[in-house]
Amino acid sequence: MSPESKKLFNIIILGVSFMFIFTAFQTCGNIAQTVITNLNNTDFHGSGYTSMSIIYGVFSASNLVSPSVVAVVGPQLSMVVSGIFYSLYIAVFIQPATWAFYTASVFIGIAAAVLWTAQGNCLTVNSDENTIGRNSGVFWALLQSSLFFGNLYIYFAWQGKTYISESDRRTVFIALTVISLVGTVLFFLIRKQEDTKAPGEEDSANEILGDSSSAQNKMMRAVAAFKKSIKLSFTKEIMLLSVTTAYTGLELTFFSGVYGTCIGAVNRFGSEQKSLIGLSGIFIGVGEILGGGIFGLLSKNNRFGRNPVVMLGIVVHFIAFYLIFFNVPNNAPIASMKGTDDIAYMIPSKEVAIFCSFLLGLGDSCFNTQLLSILGFLYSEDSAPAFAIFKFVQSICAAVAYFYSNYFLLQWQLLIMVVVGFFGTITFFTVEWKAAAALAARGSDYSSI
Repeated sequence: MSPESKKLFNIIILGVSFMFIFTAFQTCGNIAQTVITNLNNTDFHGSGYTSMSIIYGVFSASNLVSPSVVAVVGPQLSMVVSGIFYSLYIAVFIQPATWAFYTASVFIGIAAAVLWTAQGNCLTVNSDENTIGRNSGVFWALLQSSLFFGNLYIYFAWQGKTYISESDRRTVFIALTVISLVGTVLFFLIRKQEDTKAPGEEDSANEILGDSSSAQNKMMRAVAAFKKSIKLSFTKEIMLLSVTTAYTGLELTFFSGVYGTCIGAVNRFGSEQKSLIGLSGIFIGVGEILGGGIFGLLSKNNRFGRNPVVMLGIVVHFIAFYLIFFNVPNNAPIASMKGTDDIAYMIPSKEVAIFCSFLLGLGDSCFNTQLLSILGFLYSEDSAPAFAIFKFVQSICAAVAYFYSNYFLLQWQLLIMVVVGFFGTITFFTVEWKAAAALAARGSDYSSI
């Protein structure tokens, strides 16, 4: 197998592994609050929103040390161990206990930071400036296929149900736990890249992938990775991209947890209201896959760079927010187990609700594929610290969003995303223009990014 084929193979395995793990985890997140609402008449007294807030809060803090962990352990083993913790979190729902639920939320927050830092490193090591756009798209499309499969099962399994029984819950979460474990095992198929640097020449990717039996050397690499993370955090480009990243954290919370809960709470959807949660997740996945395919696989033919894709993303999201505002009752995010009989500015439409799910997924793929691409392009020699900062900002904003989702009406959640999304788009444009200028100065073709 040629070196290029080997790299593409690694990207595909990486994407398929994440697809299995997040088929389980994203489906779990999409239905968690609905399942928990049905549990709160028992001894269980947890909140899906609070759990997600804990996860993303710990996730954000753990990103400060995750480059050091990946530097010492290596990206492959880091992803394997992290995948095991994802599986344990999902398994908690088989027989829920409040203490176990929140404890698992803490551990999966740590695991998520390590998993995504290792993923960013693996993506960058297996790419160059000519393939980073394609590889980002391939990975994103495979990852977001996860939204399709798990939610398709939820749609058919929960058809016509207004109450989720103990048997329904256990069947779903046993299946999701097994699926997550399959994805974890697949990480072992990723093949290590050879060191292609000249003697004496180093970068952070090879430092992380390199073999060393010396404990002192491993500690030095861990400290160096931590210092690089701190240093990169204060660069102009990272600070500007952090506004864009913050927006992806807010809208991630909305489409992966809040919107499904809103749909499931609208009583005017009738007996389909619970199964529509699954259908919503499917169409979010369709939007994500379509976006990843178009903006990743066809990136070689893009002569205008990343900005038009991000512009499309924000326009698509603003349309979705406008339609959701008109279609979904304002108190839907915080409705009780009985749901809400309120209406917004129109009679709630299932078709509009599902169309908005598609738009949310498409817009999210626009932002994330381009952020992965520009980070891999700008920080090819500091990939682990750069991706750790990206996930730090994204996760802390997601944690904040999950926290206020317990209290804020729908209109205020939408307004926050509109404001942050507007400024995040402008800051992304600024960084991309600078990257294009630097590329032109090197005499490279801008369409190659």
